[in-house]
Amino acid sequence: MVNNAQSPTAPSTSTGDGAIIGETMRIKGSIFSRDELRIDGEVEGSLESHNRLTINSKGKADATIKAAEVVIAGTVNGNVEATQRIVLRKGANLVGDVKTAGIVIEDGAYFRGGIDITRQDTPKAGGR
Repeated sequence: MVNNAQSPTAPSTSTGDGAIIGETMRIKGSIFSRDELRIDGEVEGSLESHNRLTINSKGKADATIKAAEVVIAGTVNGNVEATQRIVLRKGANLVGDVKTAGIVIEDGAYFRGGIDITRQDTPKAGGR
């Protein structure tokens, strides 16, 4: 279900390089993208991208998030998983657990939750 405060039929902006959920959009449900995904509006449900997923400063997500890279400048309530890294920008608010290979938390970001840093298995010396 897609709700838009100005026009109930206005679609999100989409290009071959990704998709944008605009400031006036409010979405409930699951969103999947192989391209980059940028959230400027509100999302409730789940978000998944095989690329970068960005929650901009005005963006809000009450969602489970999975992506290669997650950049948060807005507000997220929910667990976040990134195969590469998670970046919390100044002013970001994240309440939930994170699982990632790398994390950057800038001064001025708020984070409450657990962190699980993953790593690729490395071959043991001597083949053991």
